[in-house]
Amino acid sequence: MWTCLGLVALTLYFANSMSSELRAADNRVTEIEARQAVAGGIRYAGYILANFATNGAVPNVADYKSEALPVGEAQFWMIGRDNSQTPTSEPVFGLIDEASKLNLNTATRAMLTELPTMTPELVEAIISWRRATNAQAAGSDTGDTGGGSESVYARLDPPRLNKGGAFESVDELRLVDGATLDLLLGEDTNRNGALDAHEDDGELSAPRDNQDGQMLLGIFEYVTVYSRQPNTRADGTRRVNVTNGNGQNRQQLIQLLLAKNIEQQRVATIVNSAFGAATPPGGPGGGFPGGQPPRPDLTSVAEFMVASQMTAEEFVLIHADITTATGATQPGLINVNTASEAVLACIPGIGLANASTLAAYRVTHPDVLTSFAWLTQVLPPAAIRQAGRYITDQSYQFTADIAAVGRFGRGYCREKVIFDTRTGTPRIIYHQDLSAYGWALGSQVRQTLKGTNNPS
Repeated sequence: MWTCLGLVALTLYFANSMSSELRAADNRVTEIEARQAVAGGIRYAGYILANFATNGAVPNVADYKSEALPVGEAQFWMIGRDNSQTPTSEPVFGLIDEASKLNLNTATRAMLTELPTMTPELVEAIISWRRATNAQAAGSDTGDTGGGSESVYARLDPPRLNKGGAFESVDELRLVDGATLDLLLGEDTNRNGALDAHEDDGELSAPRDNQDGQMLLGIFEYVTVYSRQPNTRADGTRRVNVTNGNGQNRQQLIQLLLAKNIEQQRVATIVNSAFGAATPPGGPGGGFPGGQPPRPDLTSVAEFMVASQMTAEEFVLIHADITTATGATQPGLINVNTASEAVLACIPGIGLANASTLAAYRVTHPDVLTSFAWLTQVLPPAAIRQAGRYITDQSYQFTADIAAVGRFGRGYCREKVIFDTRTGTPRIIYHQDLSAYGWALGSQVRQTLKGTNNPS
């Protein structure tokens, strides 16, 4: 009898082991399914950008699907942001515009200071971190008061050098002295832009929060290093430079306006308003070349828009064809059509006083967001001129934050991919696995998945 009991025990033991192995294998299969769904989501995001993000346009979330897209028996979601509303307890879905954020490599000290949760010490450390001169004397104290000196980093455990160069990723902020997770993440520890249950329960679970029903977003939410606008048009030709009306610039602008079927007399009015009337040499103007005293150069496309007094309908025809820059690209311009209220508040000329007004106007007038000509309805000309060198109405870098589950809602994984569309063909420039940050699809998706036929 004891022999029989022993054999039964061994049989049950091995049966239980096989059941565990079967469940582990099944979980592994669902994870592979989810990973493949993410790969499918990345390809789908590239397709969206290739077809809807042409010439600096931001894809309208209504033009594509971003929730529970099937890939075999798996599904994926693209976690996005709604920059026109206060974050809620459920995430929104869609692609994320990187030009809606502040660029760590180009933002001024004053702009960085206005970011939520930012501290003066961290601002100075960021400036020092990206300042190339700090890299010239490794191990010596350069005298930076913001924590960016070599001696400060040498005393850390483990010791390290101050970079003294441009940020290559947003997560590089983790290496900057004084950048704590509380400042970088706020209460949004899973980085999905939503107030999840564990982020609003006081000290019951991490992170510690004030349980006020409001999401305190961290610095990560508002910054980027990827925003960069080309000075070429969709066909690869150079944009028309509208810095001034000297010589070739004036003629190229006239040809551009005529090519857009703007009436010739109206073209003359636009050009003369922007640059002044052209008169023959020796005419009125005190002997200046061209017959007119030279006007100060325009510093931005927005300033040209104000000076030329173009209508919104006229400006949208040429806004992607003109520039005031001479380089190949313009890094760090902020798209005022997609930037959150917090980022708008950082822009000189807009500031905290006007940010909420702009955000509200965008919500009530979504049809005008084809360019930034609508700014003339909200801001005075002087404010637009001041903001002009920092803003744009085009975007060329986008994030696809893709979360997926396999069959029966198992095998959760999440990856973030950043695309650059400057050449017309979307190109992946950054790839990060965010699975370790935990569930990011909200409670509604969780409940929906629990309602599926789960054989467990």
